[in-house]
Amino acid sequence: MGYLSPPPMPAPVVVYKDVGGLVSDYEAITERYRRENREVRLHECRSACTLALSLPNVCVYPDAKVKFHQAYNAINRETDLGVSSQLFASYPAAVQARLGHLTREYRVLTGTELIALGMRNCESGPTMIAGRKQPSPPTRVASAQPDGSGVSLASFGDVAHKVQSAVATALSSQSASPIRVAVADREQIEANTLPEAAPLPPRRPPSEAFLAQNAAPLSPAYLQLISGAQPILGQQFMRTVATN
Repeated sequence: MGYLSPPPMPAPVVVYKDVGGLVSDYEAITERYRRENREVRLHECRSACTLALSLPNVCVYPDAKVKFHQAYNAINRETDLGVSSQLFASYPAAVQARLGHLTREYRVLTGTELIALGMRNCESGPTMIAGRKQPSPPTRVASAQPDGSGVSLASFGDVAHKVQSAVATALSSQSASPIRVAVADREQIEANTLPEAAPLPPRRPPSEAFLAQNAAPLSPAYLQLISGAQPILGQQFMRTVATN
């Protein structure tokens, strides 16, 4: 990943290998990282990429390589002393003292050397980022009582917590009136709140339409509506037809 192609916020910019380019492009992205307080981690960084050393939230890996040299005109290849001075002035004072000055040839400082000069080590620990939403405090659940009653905050939830708060407030007051706290039996509460079983409706008498003795006789013409149909009714319905 290069210096000019950052990932979406708030991920850090990890520079694996950047060979530099137009100083104006690197100045613009460096100022953006400065406004965003973006973390930049350097593995290999050359030329204009060394502007990253001016950021307050930059770190280097111990095996990193940062390469410095003078800026030059891309058309005529002549050294630009003005831009070179701006690059050099952006480095931390300890790095300036170590380099002394910039040349057309690369000057290389390793990550170990830069860490010794005061640069932050990327492997010293993760960068903590504060979130907007604060985590909710853990819920305290009381265990069962020693007498085996099983009464706990887990059973009564917020009601037990409110009762405890009220008792603590009353005990801390100067009132001399006695305190009476009623504790209801849980099984009794559940028994009183359960609905009574609804009575079953009375059974309906059997319909007379299905009684064989009241069935109307079927005519042979009705049975012959479908050619070759076989009777599907019981013998009790065919009694009258068979006698005809």
